[in-house]
Amino acid sequence: MSQNDDPRDDLPPESDAPADPARRRLLAAGVGLAGLSIGGCNLFEPKPAAPKTAADLALDRTLQAKVRRIVVIYAENRSFTNLYGDFPGVQYPLASVPQARYVQLDRDGRTPLPTLPAIWGGLVPEAQEVNGKRYAISEKQIAGLANSPFRLVDAQGEPLPNGVITRDLVHRFYQNQMQINAGRNNQFAAWGDSGGLVMGHYRNSADTLRLWGLASQYTLCDNFFMSAFGGSWLNHIFLISAQAPFYPNVESGPAAKLVSIVEGGDLTGTRLKLAPDSPKSALEGPPKFVRDGALTADGYAVNTMAPPFQPSNVRPAEHGDPMVADPANPRVLPPQDYATIGDRLSAKGVDWAWYSGAWQYALDHADTGSVPDFQYHHQPFNYFRNFAPGTQARAQHLRDGGIGDDPSTNKLLADIDAGRLPAVTFYKPQGNLNMHAGYADVESGDRHIANVIEHIRRGPQWENTVVIVTVDENGGWWDHVSPPKGDRWGPGSRIPALVISPYAKKGFVDHTVYDTNSILRFISRVHDLPPLEGVAARDRAFAANGEAPLGDMTSALDLA
Repeated sequence: MSQNDDPRDDLPPESDAPADPARRRLLAAGVGLAGLSIGGCNLFEPKPAAPKTAADLALDRTLQAKVRRIVVIYAENRSFTNLYGDFPGVQYPLASVPQARYVQLDRDGRTPLPTLPAIWGGLVPEAQEVNGKRYAISEKQIAGLANSPFRLVDAQGEPLPNGVITRDLVHRFYQNQMQINAGRNNQFAAWGDSGGLVMGHYRNSADTLRLWGLASQYTLCDNFFMSAFGGSWLNHIFLISAQAPFYPNVESGPAAKLVSIVEGGDLTGTRLKLAPDSPKSALEGPPKFVRDGALTADGYAVNTMAPPFQPSNVRPAEHGDPMVADPANPRVLPPQDYATIGDRLSAKGVDWAWYSGAWQYALDHADTGSVPDFQYHHQPFNYFRNFAPGTQARAQHLRDGGIGDDPSTNKLLADIDAGRLPAVTFYKPQGNLNMHAGYADVESGDRHIANVIEHIRRGPQWENTVVIVTVDENGGWWDHVSPPKGDRWGPGSRIPALVISPYAKKGFVDHTVYDTNSILRFISRVHDLPPLEGVAARDRAFAANGEAPLGDMTSALDLA
């Protein structure tokens, strides 16, 4: 078996026959979405939609009659393998992955690592007490790990509780592509900044993960991929718009210093250029790059940038508008003007809202610089001009999610209990409740999200509601299933997604191939909206690559 084979070609066992192109799970590394082409056709060139079949039209009518509310709960930074690798009924269980599909290669792309690198900085760098036990696990306490996936454990070899906060892992646009390595998923250790930690996973059950129990009752999607390569910020933007933001005149302004340097100088290159003093082997330390910035050379923002409006991690200019981040700061993304799913819903007269945990707290405490538990880059609508401070759209649709798990402080829970949820709801929990490694643990987020779902199930709007729970991206954690071949921006690594609803198939594992923007497809189908440009462009990219179309979440539902 060649190292260059597609991992899906031998799960189940390999065959010498060519792989079905609809099942190929490789990356399209050099395909742009704006002004670029696949197979000679512009991805944004309008194409007539194929006429719907009678069955499609009948399903449309059923969806529109029955699904009155869609709730999207967006957590953080976990690959599917990290939390659900051996969930019963998954198509490619972790326990059955052959050795050649998990062995990690060194930075030369050829040599298998004799062991995993050390967990640089330690698994638990800062001491924590969880359930009466103290955890502080240094780099030296877990060493010599075999080159394979491993269960996260403490220094004594006991399973690491979900309530312990581990160190963070790099999760950025170029590194994600380099780690996936054209679908082979065999350079996560080579191009991460956390050493062997990337291969760690939890061995969960309904006893350790409440969402596992809900997945057992409803539907778990095991071929669901993050829409964009890289980190949380870009995937939040993709969740609402399906396309990468643009920074104009990047080559001639102060933001030029934020442009990433890639190999060969190609505008659409996928590999960062190594610094001369970068360690040659992953066993010697984290890689170093010439410049790992926020922007591509042709002006697309792919790694975290600051919101142009408050609350933002960039303060207002001196004597400037107090509700605007300093526009002279190159780290501030200029306001974007292209369409979002919010614009589409509003144009159709459909009520919707994005609830941000600790949003109002962040606004009220901007002057102090102390905003616990609110991540500025997790409110994607705050990057778009249509939702600038003072607009009616902002006041109506960008809502405070409040704080914690009590309906007296959590505004989303209060609206759920009162039956006030709009037709489409997005919810972003506050930082310590979102499962992000480095500053949040799995258990707190799991309990919080399960609590939100329980309020919905007991609430007056449950009967006609579909809840979709997913995470924004893989957080740098390894996953063993390769993404489908898409376009320049993604899809990236596989992530967990649950569908919870009276209409969800019960005890079902959905093997349909989705990406995060399948949520937009579902919203658009339920509300008969024209597709966003980025969604249509990805459809054309998939067709040009011989891939089957991405699903729209309806395969997870039983509407009979």
